[in-house]
Amino acid sequence: MTRPATRLLIVDDDPEIRSLLGQYLQAYAMHCTCVGDGVAMRAALAEQRFDLVILDLMLPGEDGLALCRQIRGEGELPIIMLTARGEATDRVVGLELGADDYVVKPFDPRELVARIHTVLRRSLRGTAVSGHPQQDVHFDGWTLSHLKRELTTPQQLLVPLSNAEYRLLCTFLERPQRILSREQLLDAARGRTVEAFDRSIDLLVSRLRQKLGDDPKAPRLLKTVRGEGYLFDCKVRQ
Repeated sequence: MTRPATRLLIVDDDPEIRSLLGQYLQAYAMHCTCVGDGVAMRAALAEQRFDLVILDLMLPGEDGLALCRQIRGEGELPIIMLTARGEATDRVVGLELGADDYVVKPFDPRELVARIHTVLRRSLRGTAVSGHPQQDVHFDGWTLSHLKRELTTPQQLLVPLSNAEYRLLCTFLERPQRILSREQLLDAARGRTVEAFDRSIDLLVSRLRQKLGDDPKAPRLLKTVRGEGYLFDCKVRQ
């Protein structure tokens, strides 16, 4: 039986990049629809179903972050963002808005193929990171509901979590009281190959600390282990 082609929507304002990606990915059984802006993206999404969107961050008119927010607000279609080197903050924002991964330009097309396969495999397994997605997890008076993706404070207040914050918290809750390197955290939370100088995990940890009310100067829960990574110093129970 012939395996159906993976249907990709590529959104990039550079016609050369669109053409090169479309031709290259076709060799990997990927059928590509290429558009240059948000208007054309919405038209393509209305006309057919896609398995994944490759979305450039810098676009004319509506940028990639706005389009990422719109796509995620309408469903769970996987998104890989293309970003320029040095835009760590924008990459984190994109992940918080719901992007599943990002690739930094310039990139090797083989790397993009690997990222596509990883994101699609993770999508098929479901979005829950925990091995017990129907159960609540309790720690230090807090409760994380995997079913509702809701975090509740000890005072019973709901704290909203972005997709990236949720995945990162799940990773810590699955490995409490263990030192995890930045590479381990990125790989576990997003299933991606880590660049040697990628510091976006530090920004994500900082945002998660804010949500947990953890003092960055003297954190109780998310502790920094100099030269090694981070440690979630708390007992976890279900």
